[in-house]
Amino acid sequence: MLFDMSNVSPCQKRYSPKTSPFLNEVRNVLRLKHMSRRTETSYMYYILDFIRFHGKRHPKEMGAEEIRAYLSHLATEGNVAASTQNVALSALLFLYRHVLKVNLPDIENIERARRSRRVPVVLTRNEVEAILSRASGVHNLILSLLYGTGMRLSECLSLRVKDLDFERLEITVRDGKGEKDRQTMLPRKLVAALHRQLQYAQHLHQEDLGEGFGEVELPYALARKYPNAAKGWGWQYVFPAAHRSKDPRTGRVGRHHLLEHTVQRAMKKALRAAGIHKHASVHTLRHSFATHLLESGYDIRTVQELLGHKDVKTTMIYTHVLNRAGRGVRSPLDS
Repeated sequence: MLFDMSNVSPCQKRYSPKTSPFLNEVRNVLRLKHMSRRTETSYMYYILDFIRFHGKRHPKEMGAEEIRAYLSHLATEGNVAASTQNVALSALLFLYRHVLKVNLPDIENIERARRSRRVPVVLTRNEVEAILSRASGVHNLILSLLYGTGMRLSECLSLRVKDLDFERLEITVRDGKGEKDRQTMLPRKLVAALHRQLQYAQHLHQEDLGEGFGEVELPYALARKYPNAAKGWGWQYVFPAAHRSKDPRTGRVGRHHLLEHTVQRAMKKALRAAGIHKHASVHTLRHSFATHLLESGYDIRTVQELLGHKDVKTTMIYTHVLNRAGRGVRSPLDS
């Protein structure tokens, strides 16, 4: 049997790196292309699911028709969102183009599911203040940074010490969506809290060094190019985890950054405590950041750069938020 997947649950988000030589090859190509961990996990999951769906046939024996059948299955039986279906298609396109090196003429004609245009949920300034006042400690600082800078949660938690410029009041967001770097503001109001957070992070780092650890994960091949950089203070995470853990890729024990779900839980708890019933999440703070800047009269191109959007059309969604419900138009009932 080519694929032994009897122990893999269809709902399982992780995969075994020793499942098969073929899957090891897929994983290696993903890493050569510098795909993020999240992309690697998603792509591996959908490639496995695609193989299972077609009775564990080798992808070389299949083509565009099997891909269409699988995507149809996701939509009709899996009832997945259009964005999820597009991720699955991207995973399979990657498999055939970059791993199998197979030229399937019909694969280019597979239509991507159209994402429904929804107006994002946006919090008012008072609601943001109510949420932040009900979060404490490091979670308060992280949520404040998300609203005050427009960063994504993953970008905020991945911040390194060297990315903070207190003199210029700037934050450099490294390797954001689409592997792009950008700069955003460092809110003056958070300077003192960030200094305290760095003191805590440095204390943990000194403890790790004293116990023979202290290495942090470095992007791409920097660990080989600069062997001692992994222990350098500038490369440490601003928001380190409370405990050391083993890197599943290298097997090396180190200190990763805080996990996203801890911040997401803190956000939900603050929402409940504030009595806010909007369907809001951590990402809503990013939407609120953009909307409030536009409300304050800032140029949409400036907001686009701060958010790291490739196309200004993506940023334009926030102008719809500003104009929704006929804001600025007087209802005839009020006349």
